[in-house]
Amino acid sequence: MMKLKKLIYSIFLFNLIFIYSEFVQARPESKPFPPFRIAGNLYYVGDNYQADYLIVTTQGNILINSGYEEDVSKIKASIAKLGFNYNDIKLFLISHAHGDHAGGGAIIAKETGAKYKVMDADVSVIESGGKSDFQYGNSHDPENFYKPVKVDQALHDGDKVKLGNMVLTAHLTGGHTKGCTTWTMKIMEKSKIYNVVIVGGPFVNPGYKLVHNLKYPTIAEDYKHTFQLLKSLPCDIFLGAHGMYYDLEKKYALLNTSLKNPFIDPAGYKKFIDLKEKDFFSEWAKQKGDA
Repeated sequence: MMKLKKLIYSIFLFNLIFIYSEFVQARPESKPFPPFRIAGNLYYVGDNYQADYLIVTTQGNILINSGYEEDVSKIKASIAKLGFNYNDIKLFLISHAHGDHAGGGAIIAKETGAKYKVMDADVSVIESGGKSDFQYGNSHDPENFYKPVKVDQALHDGDKVKLGNMVLTAHLTGGHTKGCTTWTMKIMEKSKIYNVVIVGGPFVNPGYKLVHNLKYPTIAEDYKHTFQLLKSLPCDIFLGAHGMYYDLEKKYALLNTSLKNPFIDPAGYKKFIDLKEKDFFSEWAKQKGDA
């Protein structure tokens, strides 16, 4: 009888974990957020949950992240409110191939003709509309999927992406997705040059297997590499794939009331990366102990 109870409980627990991991990618309740200039020619055009960035150059503009498909209209409105033209987007880039960052990519590429450039390990996910994702590819949650689109260029770790007067570097920071990408660039603000880091995604999502992951055998090693790389990057302006990484709402509220730009936050960057690294090692140790 005791063995039967343990079996029933184990099945229940497995199903609960499976259900939770299935829906973890579902969109939380997001709210509109005012578009604004972060520094120099770098602008925020996302909402309070998922972060989208517009970089204005001398030969057209760059958009990083799209949100879900239904978010594209809001991004258009934000770009217009800032006084720029949506159709001037010449390059479209992403932080990683999840629906809340790449779901609107097919629409943006079609409507603007922008070149879509993606880290090589995420290309197949984008071109399958999310169906080849190692974690969510077999999900029953429709928000994990999006319109597939042909990628114009596969990027590799350290590749430079250039447009006009801007040069961005793509850093492979895998784990969250196989091709998760952290973008760095230099921005000039008031005659001073700042190092910008847009962190791709250092979170270990619920349901991620860090041990004996047959679909992603190198996941733990990729996370370890990610944190080593992130700690090595010079960072003045700390940004990320979600506003919560860097206290978007709090910093925005201070933007016009503080003598110093609150987004210049190297200490906050270090604190965030250290915290996420500890979270990873804690989860990895737990899973190795349970294996």
